[in-house]
Amino acid sequence: MPPRGRKKERVMSLYEHIVEIGTVEECLRFFEDLCAPTELQAMEQRFNVAKMLHDGKVYTAILSETGASSATVSRVNRALNYSTGGMKEIMERMDEKNGIARPKEDEE
Repeated sequence: MPPRGRKKERVMSLYEHIVEIGTVEECLRFFEDLCAPTELQAMEQRFNVAKMLHDGKVYTAILSETGASSATVSRVNRALNYSTGGMKEIMERMDEKNGIARPKEDEE
């Protein structure tokens, strides 16, 4: 097992490379090369769940439309609302880019 610092260095390298992706097409090819089809499907499903939660959809609609389990929806909801904030930040950035105005949590 590699020392903890070495493992972190390798992980950071992955994300540094991801940041260098320039187009959606490059991103798709990169992840298709990096991941097994089932890994991509799982990430895509979790992302779709996160997007639907962010859009205010209810659990029953999300379960029906994505085929995700209730455990997955709960896990993604926790990540979206109570984790590092990274996913929420990107969702909000895409809203802004696409001209979608949502009330801030303290405005609701």
